Amino acid sequence: MKVKDRGRAKFRPTSDYSSMEVKSILLEKIQFEQEFVRENSSENNVHEIIYNPEKLNVISLFSGCGGLDLGVELAGLDTVKGRKNTNLLLDSKEKYKAFRNQSLFHTVYSLDIFKEANETYRINFPTHVLQEESDIRMIKFFPKADVILGGFPCPGFSSAGPRLIDDDRNFLYIHFIRSLLQTQPAFFIAENVKGMLTLANGEVAKQIFQDFSSVGYNITYKLVNARDYGVPQLRERVFIIGIRNDLDHKFQFPQKTHGTEEGLKPFVTLRDAIGDLEADPGDWFEGDFSSIYLSRNRKKDWTDQSFTIQASGRQAPLHPSGPPMEKTDTDKWILPGRPEYHRRLSVKEISRIQTFPDWFEFSSGNQHISKNGRLNKVYKQIGNAVPVELARQIALPLAQWSMVNFEKIKASRPEHQQLELFV
Repeated sequence: MKVKDRGRAKFRPTSDYSSMEVKSILLEKIQFEQEFVRENSSENNVHEIIYNPEKLNVISLFSGCGGLDLGVELAGLDTVKGRKNTNLLLDSKEKYKAFRNQSLFHTVYSLDIFKEANETYRINFPTHVLQEESDIRMIKFFPKADVILGGFPCPGFSSAGPRLIDDDRNFLYIHFIRSLLQTQPAFFIAENVKGMLTLANGEVAKQIFQDFSSVGYNITYKLVNARDYGVPQLRERVFIIGIRNDLDHKFQFPQKTHGTEEGLKPFVTLRDAIGDLEADPGDWFEGDFSSIYLSRNRKKDWTDQSFTIQASGRQAPLHPSGPPMEKTDTDKWILPGRPEYHRRLSVKEISRIQTFPDWFEFSSGNQHISKNGRLNKVYKQIGNAVPVELARQIALPLAQWSMVNFEKIKASRPEHQQLELFV
């Protein structure tokens, strides 16, 4: 329900709608997405995909720079070689490249509309992956797969800004559903922000879970905090796992690996993660701090975990060195002491906090734009990514179950058909 104003203001906040209006909008938007595909999508190059019948073939939607994809690949390697051996391979790109094809998971296709993220993906993933740079709504037929991954966009779900039920970008998950209908993978992994669960009093999440379930999948979802799985960051995200009904398996989320409780490893701190980078942090986003930025604390201590890494250089948390911020009034904080005592976390530091290997290289795109402009493209990629270690931990039970049941999964692969776009 749009109004004439431009930008985010063209949508009405959730609070302006009744429950019945929410349901009506959801159904209307779903129908719109269906019609858009019928009228605008076109054939693509799925016939060029290189499959490995002795692996679980993976396609990645909304792939970004590949944090979720790498984490899942690592889980598949952990299952084959063991976690300690996998970690030894991560020391260098060359060493990892020589063994990554032993993973249980074999990524064959990725899709994203973000140019620089696609460039990053190409740099870091095998050349056999067929990559498409396209709006997902333009994809008429998706390639066959055993596994589908994707963190579908969620701008109107986020609690960081206005909760916008009718933002068109909230409905791109419908195309994830469409991919499931067409390819019928054994299972899928989807990820989204915490706000998805509470938008419109839960009606949005209810519709999303119902849609996933209705196409033949046993759905399990959970809100998890990345720091509970060895990520040095306070980052709450919803994971949705779906396993095809005929495989008769109920997914169980893994237990926390880190925390203050007995038997758990201690949380990974900022000092653990980036302490060795203090003398050589690399480039960071520079510039003044807005009143909005200074409306709350942005600096964690060395012994804590980072605030959530956002998809913006300007909004990056502060480095833990120097004096802490001081609260002077409601929604007002200051940076005491000299300006050089306070800087944003660098690209290299936020990459570590998102648990990317040090060798993972990010494209900054057009070299003719400003330094901040180039850096911001990298901050955006890293902030939008699923932390690699979180993805690895969430995917591990699926990898272990798949290893044991590989022949069953293989035998249950449906014949690839050009199915109707929607049923």
